[in-house]
Amino acid sequence: MDTEVFARDIMVSDFDKINDREPVETAIKMIFSGKIRETGDKTTSLMVTNELNHFVGIVTMFDILYNLRPGFLNYGVDGKDVSWRGLINSCKKELIKKKVRDIMSSEIVGALPDEHLMIILDRMVKNKYHRLPILENNKPIGIVYISDIYFHLFAREGLVNQRKSQII
Repeated sequence: MDTEVFARDIMVSDFDKINDREPVETAIKMIFSGKIRETGDKTTSLMVTNELNHFVGIVTMFDILYNLRPGFLNYGVDGKDVSWRGLINSCKKELIKKKVRDIMSSEIVGALPDEHLMIILDRMVKNKYHRLPILENNKPIGIVYISDIYFHLFAREGLVNQRKSQII
């Protein structure tokens, strides 16, 4: 394997993004119909930009589901002590009233296109990131997924079969 692999070599440049002022409902629909990557994995996140196309965060399926939950669950209330009858629909109605900027993860560290694969991997592992935006002048130009690093390191070198459908 070539030891000189950089973000630009493995980043996905065909990624979905959404403006931070869009309603959460739009993000839900976009993630639901997300792209299938070369690895066979489905995209479960959107890069979030502002009106200047600057990167301001990521919204993930987890962010959406986390914010679907009623806020009182964040204060020590055990969900099994709650009567959920009718509450889920109420929670969904409240969620879709929000804007993407209200629920996105905004304290995300990005990477530059010329950063080495191991630097990116180290950053992702230390921060427990599943994806890392690749930025140029604070604008998203790509994204590296942890699964794509795994795929690059092992499947492309023939260590394992390249397609999920080939695994028995």
